[in-house]
Amino acid sequence: MARMQQPAQERDYVLGTHDAEVERLAFQHDLWRPRVREAWLAAGLGPGQRVLDVGAGPGFASLDLAELVGPLGQVVALERSTRFVQMLHQETRRRGLDHLVVRESDLMLDAMPASGMDAAWCRWVACFVSDPALLVRRVHGALRRGGAFVMHEYVDYATYRCLPGRPRIEAFVQEVMRSWRADGGEPDIARQLPALLERAGFRITSTRPLGLAVRPGEPAWHWPAGFVRTFAPRLVELGRVEPSWAEHLLAELAQAEQDPAAVFVTPLVLEIVAERL
Repeated sequence: MARMQQPAQERDYVLGTHDAEVERLAFQHDLWRPRVREAWLAAGLGPGQRVLDVGAGPGFASLDLAELVGPLGQVVALERSTRFVQMLHQETRRRGLDHLVVRESDLMLDAMPASGMDAAWCRWVACFVSDPALLVRRVHGALRRGGAFVMHEYVDYATYRCLPGRPRIEAFVQEVMRSWRADGGEPDIARQLPALLERAGFRITSTRPLGLAVRPGEPAWHWPAGFVRTFAPRLVELGRVEPSWAEHLLAELAQAEQDPAAVFVTPLVLEIVAERL
């Protein structure tokens, strides 16, 4: 199995920053965009606001936020990956979005380069950082009083499974969780977030569970199945599994895609909207 090449400084991202991962993130954002916009609008995000995108990745949400707040607003996108920052800079210039500011910043090491923000957005970031409590406190410090903090984070990652039971896919899910924890993250971080938010000076205003159950042939199937395809070789690259392990896993996935009874259930996400006191 071919190894994916990426700059040495990017290897500390457990999911990687290679082209296949960028393509997966783009598909993921398109799939979740309706739910994300529902959350933003319900939290009061809109034209003229200043919004912080916490852990922006390649910036797909940042670009949508920039369109939502318009030229009278501002989006500050924070991302530590040099490659992702460069990609977002390029797309920002192409679209002429002068009100989208991109900052290369490590959420655990660098001070927040913004204050008095109206809102903050954070999706699948707290599950990877080494100190989620610090992340929450730093976002609190970047928001104005009454500012909204909207989060989408996993609350029960083990719900990620293919039905009827597929032992290699279930083993893959467990290996994913182990790899994140070995890198300092916590896949079920949303179990801790309500208490962390309250202690940091937020008031939780709403919560809701988010998940999908999809079948072969449905476009959304490619989100859970696509992650198996992109992260299996990444696990080989990280030295966590043997190439033969990944090959058997992908063969089982291919069999599932030919099974009309197959159903992929995605990891359960918890949406949390909180207000800075």
